[in-house]
Amino acid sequence: MPRMAKLSITWLGHSTFVLRTPAGKRVIFDPWVSTNPACPESAKKVGELDLMLVTHGHFDHTADVVSLARATDAQVVAPYELSVFFQNKGLKNVVGMNPGGTLKAHGLSITMVPAMHSSSIEDDGKLIYAGLATGYVVTFEDGLTAYYAGDTSVFSDMKLIGEMYRPSVAFLPIGDLFTMGPEQAAVAADMLGVRQIVPMHYGTFPLLTGTPARLRELVTPNAIDVLELKPGETSE
Repeated sequence: MPRMAKLSITWLGHSTFVLRTPAGKRVIFDPWVSTNPACPESAKKVGELDLMLVTHGHFDHTADVVSLARATDAQVVAPYELSVFFQNKGLKNVVGMNPGGTLKAHGLSITMVPAMHSSSIEDDGKLIYAGLATGYVVTFEDGLTAYYAGDTSVFSDMKLIGEMYRPSVAFLPIGDLFTMGPEQAAVAADMLGVRQIVPMHYGTFPLLTGTPARLRELVTPNAIDVLELKPGETSE
């Protein structure tokens, strides 16, 4: 059996990440690229994709779902109502889920979990209900498990997510106002029992005031690493 590579994480700004899995699959979370002010021009050509995981309907998480899916034929996974919206836009390779469900796809185990947030999508100037806001727990080919929280506040079931799935890495929003800030994210990390946090949903707009530096002050010293990436930067 060929030796697997390490998980590669590229941040495209805000909450958009491209992950290259240990077996070489390319997965994008909450794609907002073309009009994302935090995404550098050099990173806006995403390239090939195998899988797209979408947490909820807000524009800053869905703006490029349809265009990237058409360009790459990536499989799109989304909350059920949102998946129907994407199918009505002509996408064929779409799977709708609800929290609690697990999907096996591209060698990965993908479990949809709850998030505490609203969800709607704008179409022809009207807001359309887009189902529940969600997060994902993904177990990769080498057994590493990551939790992508989506937009959320801290909530007590994060402790249950930690106990059931044992994630090593958590992608957590820290910007405040629309999601939790660093103070809540630090509590979330403790409940999840993760060794590393990848902060997201901060710095894109002036209203998003939370910072990785503040989060680093609050997490358990020497137990939790805060992986602070610059938009366009890749880490393994």
